[in-house]
Amino acid sequence: MAAIWAGIDAGKAHHHCVAIDESGRRLLSRRVANDEPELLELLADIPALGDEVTWGIDLADGGAALAIALLVNRDQPVHYISGRAIHRASESYRGEGKTDAKDAAVIADQVRVRRDLHPLRAGDDTVIDLKILTGRRMDLIADRTRTVNRLRAQFTGIFPGLERALDLTNTGPLTLITGYQTPAAICRIGVKRLETWLRNRHVVRPDRLAETAVQAAERQHTSLPGEKLAATLVHTLAKEVMSLNQQVAELDKAIEARFRGHHTFEVITSMPGLGVILGGEFLAATGGDMTAFGTADPLAGFGGIAPVPRDSGNLRRPQRYNRRLQRVFYTSALFSIRHCEESRRFYDRKRAEGKRHTQAVLALARRRVNVLWALLRDGRRYEPAPPARAAA
Repeated sequence: MAAIWAGIDAGKAHHHCVAIDESGRRLLSRRVANDEPELLELLADIPALGDEVTWGIDLADGGAALAIALLVNRDQPVHYISGRAIHRASESYRGEGKTDAKDAAVIADQVRVRRDLHPLRAGDDTVIDLKILTGRRMDLIADRTRTVNRLRAQFTGIFPGLERALDLTNTGPLTLITGYQTPAAICRIGVKRLETWLRNRHVVRPDRLAETAVQAAERQHTSLPGEKLAATLVHTLAKEVMSLNQQVAELDKAIEARFRGHHTFEVITSMPGLGVILGGEFLAATGGDMTAFGTADPLAGFGGIAPVPRDSGNLRRPQRYNRRLQRVFYTSALFSIRHCEESRRFYDRKRAEGKRHTQAVLALARRRVNVLWALLRDGRRYEPAPPARAAA
């Protein structure tokens, strides 16, 4: 018997598995429930078709978590291939329809011919927890952004002057508009009483906020249509933003607590620009095991900051990469420019060479991947390079 490649098109309730041989001939095509007994039966039947089985799957978590765990626990090699890559590859296969069986066959064949797919390994509990926590944090941040935008739109419709003057992501302004939303209401209470009201709710610098609000109210004497109902919605939306802020703060504490317990914490956070949150997201995206990438180059490619070649010797940005990891690399590079002299000098040099801001930051991010890779490989903390001595 020969080598076998098996592709799993994962779903919430059911998966479809196709196994092929070296010539691409289908040996098995089966729909199985996302249930342990049926999956175990599949895992027993596939190895009987060949000497060695290599698996591919189009999800790395979620509905595929049980199948992946069963494979990894049985030391079966399994590789992840993204849905986007499958969609692109499907165009070169026979048939125009899109079915689970076809997608599973494409996955199996791509695993057979490609050597650049990311292997899935058993993650430690800390990494899995961080993946869940950071994913939830991203959802909350997106919810907060949408709610703040709705709040601004609603508030602008009744009190544009104060909306412009306030940062509606901060607790103080949000507290203010949970109590007073219209120019008339703020004018009635006045500066002193409003300041006292804010101070009783532990708002920072209540005097300055009260003065700003009253000054804006004194410039608008017109009551706009729908003001009463809009004021109620402003109150509700402000409460929602405050609740989301609290949830994000609690998640940040949970992320820090879990991240601090990982053996790479000191190494990752020693890098300028990589704090607790970005460091936790890096660990969640990569697993912290640099041997899975081989060298720093695949890590940079996985993070979308390494250009890939194209015709005529030109380079282009990669199309297949982990967008969360790219955001970590790019954002941490931005922070390091402000807080690390070595990063600032590198950025300024790239700008002097004619690169645009984004290009210079990406170049810095790519350089930092090499440094972070070496630190994790050697298990040592980052130390700034000593400044070059001027020639005598």
